[in-house]
Amino acid sequence: MELLIKNARIVSPADGLDRENGDILVRDGKIAAIGKDLVTDGEVIDASGLTAVPGLVDMHVHLRDPGQTQKEDILTGCRAAAAGGVTSLLCMPNTVPTVDNAETVRYIIDKAKNADAKVYVAASITKGLKSEAPTDLTELREAGAVGLSDDGRPVENTKFLSDAMKLAPKLGMTVVAHCEDLFLADGGKINKGEVSEALGVKGLPAAAEDCGTAREIALAAAENVPIHICHVSTGTSVALVRDAKRRGVKVTAETAPHYFSLTERELLKRDADYRMNPPLRTADDVKAIIEGLRDGTLDCIATDHAPHTPGEKADFVSAPNGSVGMETSLAAGLTYLVKPGLLTLSELVEKMSVNPAKILGINAGTLAAGAPADIALVDLNEQWTVDPEGLHGKSKNTPFKGLTLTGRVKMTLLDGKIVYIA
Repeated sequence: MELLIKNARIVSPADGLDRENGDILVRDGKIAAIGKDLVTDGEVIDASGLTAVPGLVDMHVHLRDPGQTQKEDILTGCRAAAAGGVTSLLCMPNTVPTVDNAETVRYIIDKAKNADAKVYVAASITKGLKSEAPTDLTELREAGAVGLSDDGRPVENTKFLSDAMKLAPKLGMTVVAHCEDLFLADGGKINKGEVSEALGVKGLPAAAEDCGTAREIALAAAENVPIHICHVSTGTSVALVRDAKRRGVKVTAETAPHYFSLTERELLKRDADYRMNPPLRTADDVKAIIEGLRDGTLDCIATDHAPHTPGEKADFVSAPNGSVGMETSLAAGLTYLVKPGLLTLSELVEKMSVNPAKILGINAGTLAAGAPADIALVDLNEQWTVDPEGLHGKSKNTPFKGLTLTGRVKMTLLDGKIVYIA
């Protein structure tokens, strides 16, 4: 079975491609050829005015399945992913039950077989995310998990984290670390500073993230093993990662769109959709995040897609942390990074597709012949206003609501099958 995408701008930095008016031939779910004036007896998609990029790889997603499917489930989460051009994602283990056993890993993989995106599993490092006992990493890997994390919480027991970091490379797994000192965090709700004082809401100091980041980097340096730092939000954490990379430490790091586009001042609205952990920070932190993206300190842009119901988000102070993000991530990157000339389109695609695929060791992030035909077709110039009710997941808690973004996914293909059309 063949499909031909014609007349697209093709941008695939892993393959050194940025070609105007090119064609992509898809055969049996894989890229068969890229060229000009290609022909087929199969379906033809005229992509004139659109840009084809490799499907995005979001390495930080909460699908809430099993156990919290009123917020999201594997199928609805992947529907939202497809609408944002995301074709591969890493789901976090803070479900109910926790992804700390082979049975739950297999449940997720089995349910995702017919989903609109490829779901890779991050299993937990400790049982129940409690830091009281380690999980069986070998068993989890054999069940199909590719990542390890206690995300939602840090691994409080440093020895358990160190042991996981040393074993993970031997198993072909990636440790992705939620960096936070819970004693310093002390139950804070928003960034500690002017806004928290003005609102009379308990602040969460930047030092809580920074001390966690420093610990993970120290372990990676001491043992000469890799670590991936999740959702970097502070200037100091950017500096820590930058310094570690200069010293040859095997560290990679991600940030999220809200950390390079929004500041803590959004919290003055007293709207819990702007509350996440780490929290929105200061304008200076936003500048540092952008500089970290520009100079390569921050390797990836992930979403930390974290759905919650409207009822849960109703009260500003007691609401759980988190926001949805897969449907707005590419547009946010185009609006706040590419359009102002801070990153090129190729650099953005590297951070949203190529680099996360490399870090996770998965077959994605490329449009090379023989690669899976995971493709997003994007109108780089379309402007649209984010309407939460128009989102495709179950939950609508987006911090980009009401904002006008530039750039919209018009079609997503997964293994050559169209899974989303705008």
